[in-house]
Amino acid sequence: MADRIEKGGLMWDAGLAAFIENEAIPGSGVEADAIWHGMAALNTAFGEKNAALLAKRDELQGKIDAWHVEQAGKPHDGEAYMRFLGEIGYLEAEPEEVSAEPKNIDSEISSVAGPQLVVPVTNARFALNAANARWGSLYDALYGSDALGSPAPKGPYDAERGKAVVAWAKAHLDEVVPLKKGSWADVTTMAPGGGGKFMIIAGKHATELADASQYAGCNRDEKGLLTDVFLRANGLHIVLFIDRKDPVGAADPAGIVDIFLEAAVSTIIDFEDSVAVVDAEDKTLALRNWLGLMKGDLTAQVGSGEAAYTRELNPDIGFTAPNGLPQLLKGRSLMLVRNTDMLVKTDAVTSPEGAPLFEGLIDALLTALCGCHDLRREGGPMNSPKGSIYIVKPKMHGPEEVAFTCQVFAAVEQVLGLPAETIKIGIMDEEHRMSANLMGAVAAAGARIAFINTGFLDRTGSEIFTMMQAGPAMARGEMKSAPWLMAYEDRNVDIGLACGLKGRAQIGKGMWARPDDMAAMLAEKGGHLQAGATCAWVPSPTAATLHATHYHKVNVFQTLFDLSEAAGGQVRQPLSALLTLPLMEVRPDDAAIAAEVDGACQSILGYVVRWIDQGVGCSKVPDINDVALMEDRATLRISMQALGNWLKHEVITEDQVMDAMRRMAEKVDGQNAGDPAYKPMAPEFSGIAFQAACDIVFKARQQPSGYTQQILQQRRLEAKAAG
Repeated sequence: MADRIEKGGLMWDAGLAAFIENEAIPGSGVEADAIWHGMAALNTAFGEKNAALLAKRDELQGKIDAWHVEQAGKPHDGEAYMRFLGEIGYLEAEPEEVSAEPKNIDSEISSVAGPQLVVPVTNARFALNAANARWGSLYDALYGSDALGSPAPKGPYDAERGKAVVAWAKAHLDEVVPLKKGSWADVTTMAPGGGGKFMIIAGKHATELADASQYAGCNRDEKGLLTDVFLRANGLHIVLFIDRKDPVGAADPAGIVDIFLEAAVSTIIDFEDSVAVVDAEDKTLALRNWLGLMKGDLTAQVGSGEAAYTRELNPDIGFTAPNGLPQLLKGRSLMLVRNTDMLVKTDAVTSPEGAPLFEGLIDALLTALCGCHDLRREGGPMNSPKGSIYIVKPKMHGPEEVAFTCQVFAAVEQVLGLPAETIKIGIMDEEHRMSANLMGAVAAAGARIAFINTGFLDRTGSEIFTMMQAGPAMARGEMKSAPWLMAYEDRNVDIGLACGLKGRAQIGKGMWARPDDMAAMLAEKGGHLQAGATCAWVPSPTAATLHATHYHKVNVFQTLFDLSEAAGGQVRQPLSALLTLPLMEVRPDDAAIAAEVDGACQSILGYVVRWIDQGVGCSKVPDINDVALMEDRATLRISMQALGNWLKHEVITEDQVMDAMRRMAEKVDGQNAGDPAYKPMAPEFSGIAFQAACDIVFKARQQPSGYTQQILQQRRLEAKAAG
C-alpha cells in the first residue's frame, strides 16, 4: 500500500495530501487544517447517511423484484404497478408547485443556448481542447470532416473542397445573419457606419444587416482596416476574420480568411463515467488537472521534436462595440465539474482502521477547493464571473438523494468559507427513480439548481435493471422507440419548464455518439433543439462548432415558450407512460438474437479492454461494423444489463454468450492491432481484461443498481498491480 499520513484523524495517501498542501491550498484562501478536519467532519456527518441511502436503493429494488415475481404469468397491470410503487415509497408525492430561483447563475447556464462538451479530466490535452472549444473554425470543421457529404481529403490543400466550404459557410450566413439585399457570397466591402450601423457592399448593392442588432462590433489594424467582424445569432457570436494577404483571403471577395463560431459555451470536466480513476495516484492527477483549469495555468505538451508546442487556455477576446466602447468575450467554455456518484469508495482517504471513504464526499470537498482559485482570483479570465461553482452529480435516485447532496454542498461551503449556495448542482436524470420523481428532485435542489438533462444509455441500463424480474426486455435498438423513452425525453423538458428553469438553468439532452459522422449529426441533432434542449452533448470540438450552427437557426428559448404554450403549461406525457415496461413482445428469431449477442459482447470487450489494460475511460471504440463510437461507462451499462436480462429469462444461454465473447475478443484484437500498447485477449482468454468483461455480463444482476463501477475498479487495480 502507498505511504499514508494522518491528517485530521483520517489516513490520507501521502501523495494526495502533499498535492493538497503544496498545490491546492496556496492561493485558495483556505487553511490546510480546515481541509483535514473538514473532511473528517464530512465523513462523520454524511458517511453513514450515504450508506443508508444506498441500502434504501437495494431495499426498494428488492421489493420491486418480488412484486414482478409474484405477477409472473399474468398480463402486466400498469395501474396496479403504479399503486404498488407509491405504497412502497418509490414514487413520492409530487410537489404542487416548484419555482426554481437559483442566484448568481452565469449566462452560459441561464440565457445562452449552445453545445456542451464532456471531457475526461485525466487527459490534460483533451481538457484544454474542450475548454478552448468555446471558439472553433467553421472552415476547418467543414473541411476536415464529412459534414459536406464526403470524407475529408488527404494530402495537400484541395482548392475545390475549399470553395465548397466557403460556399456552405456563406449560405449559412445568409440564413442566420441575412443582409437586407444580396448575399454574403457577393460581399466585397464592410465598414462600421454612424449610429452603430454596419455598412456592406454586396455586388451592386449598398446594404446592411437585415437585423442591425446582429452586429456586435469589430477590430481594426493600425491602418484602420478591418481585421475581424463580430456578429451574433441567438446569443452566439460569429467572427469573420479578414486578411487579404492570406491565400484564402485573397481569393475571397470580402477578404474573409476564416469564420469562427462561438461553440461549446459550456463543458463538463468529468471525474466519473469517462475516466478510469481507481486509486490515489489517479485521483491526484485528476485533481491537479482540474486545479490547473480553475487557476488558468494548465498546459500540455503536444507533438514532439521541432513540431512540439505547448497548449494552454485561451485568453478572453476583445473588440470594439458599435458604441465605440471596448468589449470582452470569454475565450473559454464555462466549466462544470462532474463528481463521482454516491456508490464508489476509495482508499485514497481512509478511517484510522483502514476503511475507505465514499469518493463522492471527497470529490465534493476537493473539487470545490480547486474552484476557490477561480472565485478568489485577482485579474485574468474567470470561469464564473458570477461567483459560482458548478458540480454535476450523477446517478442520484430521486429527491432524498438530491437533498442529501445539497446538504453535503452546504457543509463544504462552511468548510471553505464560501457564501451559502455558491455550489450549484446539475441533476443528471439518468436513473429510473429520478425520472419518476424529477419534479420533487428539482424542488429538493432549490436555489442550487443549474441543470437537468437526459442520457439515453445510462437511463436504459437503469430501466432494464429496475424491471429485471418482469420478463425479457426488448432489444437495445428497439429501446430508442419505446414508449417509456419518448415519455422520458418529453417529461424532462416539461418538468423543467413547470419548475421555472427556462432562462435560469440548463435543460440538456444527451450525446451524439458517432464522432466521425458529422453529416448525419448536422442532419439529425437539430432535433434536440426542437425538443427544447438549451444544451446538448457533442463528442469533440469539431462537433461543437458544427452543432453551433443549429443554435443559430433555432431560438431555443422561443421553442421552450412554444412547447409550454402548446401543452398549456402541463406535462405532456403522464407518469404511466414513463412507467411502461419495455418488455419483449415477440421473441426475435435465432439469427437476430445471435446478432444482438455478438454486438453487445463486442461493445463490452472493446470498451473494457482499454479501461482495464490502459486506464482509458472514454475513447472512440469501433463497433461490430467497425464504426467508431464515442463510448464511456454508460455505453457499457446498457450492454451489460441487456445481456444480463436475456440470460435471466433464458432468451440466451451462458454457453452462447461465452462463445460470442471469445469470437468477439478475436475481433476486438484485430481492431486494435495497430495499437502498440494493446494486449491481445485471444487465444488464451485468461487476461484480466477478458475476465472483467465476463464479470460485467455474468454478474450484471448482482451489481448495485446495475452499475459497472465496482467490477471495473477491482479489475483495474488488479491490472495495475500486475504491471
